[in-house]
Amino acid sequence: MNFIIRWRIYMDKKNTKYNYMLSLIGFSLLFAYILSFQFEGQVLYGILETNNLEPSLYIQMSIVFHFFGLVFAGKVVKSIVTAKTSMIVSMGIILLVSIPFLLSMTKLFLVSLMISGFASGLAVASWGYILKYTSQGNMRLKVCADLLIISNIVMIGIDVLSLKTSSIIGLLASMGILLFSSLFISKVELHNIKPNPIRERGINKPLLILAVFVFIVTINSGLMYQVVNPSFANLRNLTTWYWAIPYIVAILLLRNLPTSIKRARILYVGIFMVMASFILFMLLGRGSLDYIIIDTFMLGAFGVFDLFWWSILAEMVDLTDNPARVFGLGLAANVFGVLTGGAIGIGIESLGIGGAEVTVIALSIVCITLVMLPPLNHQLVMLLKNHSYLMVYENSSSNQQNSIISSIKTLDPLTIREQEVLDHILSGESNKYIAKALSISESTVKTHTRNIFSKYDVESRAELISTILKNQYK
Repeated sequence: MNFIIRWRIYMDKKNTKYNYMLSLIGFSLLFAYILSFQFEGQVLYGILETNNLEPSLYIQMSIVFHFFGLVFAGKVVKSIVTAKTSMIVSMGIILLVSIPFLLSMTKLFLVSLMISGFASGLAVASWGYILKYTSQGNMRLKVCADLLIISNIVMIGIDVLSLKTSSIIGLLASMGILLFSSLFISKVELHNIKPNPIRERGINKPLLILAVFVFIVTINSGLMYQVVNPSFANLRNLTTWYWAIPYIVAILLLRNLPTSIKRARILYVGIFMVMASFILFMLLGRGSLDYIIIDTFMLGAFGVFDLFWWSILAEMVDLTDNPARVFGLGLAANVFGVLTGGAIGIGIESLGIGGAEVTVIALSIVCITLVMLPPLNHQLVMLLKNHSYLMVYENSSSNQQNSIISSIKTLDPLTIREQEVLDHILSGESNKYIAKALSISESTVKTHTRNIFSKYDVESRAELISTILKNQYK
């Protein structure tokens, strides 16, 4: 009997890892398509320039409808099955409306981008469900880091291909990775996934504060697209391949950052880098080295911020029964910030405002983010402390974990079985998994869990982990 249970646990873990990889690769390829074609990619720019069309309107409308898709997803996507279907259908629609760009049917370009932008927004928000049920909260930061790294590396490859060959070949490559994306997502297995209804508690206020913070910070992204990047248009070969390199490096460093380092402090480093990039944009010239310096500071900062809010949103999906709503609204704030920054940038260009004025605007935005950081951090810590605590606890050695637990006084001593259940709880495992691992029923696990809570004088897993973390830092 023990062998059968162990085999089932092994197969569950194998299937979970299989689903996780399918989900990660599938979404990374979808996001690479969005970056390389819909959002400022060389592919779309090249096709529009070939057909003597001004890119600004087309790109802005694509982003606007992407925003609508992100918001709309929370209204219509209400289950993991619907989310998977929504992603696959959306990607099929995107492939279909990409055909006019292959045939130079310029009259359909704008409508195609609007439909494509909306469908991609719907697909991105829907992935929140798949993220929730194919990965655990204590690994979400690495999940987000990996998807951002993979998607940007693929984007660079497509951009370089488009520049060195033709925009049409670049588009075919983009459509190819989107097709693979839909195939990977279609292979995600749902038969073992049984979502548990969750009553949302206290998520709206932190989500709102996070959304406002994301919106303000990404205004600078819009400024970069409309003001900074065009200033280096003469360096197209360099900007095509180097543009996202600092972004990837920053995320890679953060991904492997020791848990002992407080990540909230890294946000202040990111803010300093944004300030430095705009000051340097005002002071330096427009040569290759100038671009490398400015881009390194700016995109490195955006890597810091993007990983921060992507990972926060990825953890928030555990606190809601509608991950598409949370994921969609959070990323919609990102898109809205880019749109706002782009509108400001267009206004700056039309008025002929110089680098000094742009820097003043950017620094004003940075000052607002500095004011917002402390209350934002407080709200997120209060909401997500259980996730953060799990990560800190799991990165302790076994001896440290035992020492932490033994240092906490309980009202009554734990039994041997309760101690075993506690170990599994602190590893972030579900009641169902604990039951299989210990060869007992789920109801027995719940009984042991209630007894543990009673002996530690707590009422929830989050409070239990909070108690343990407090003792860890004594």
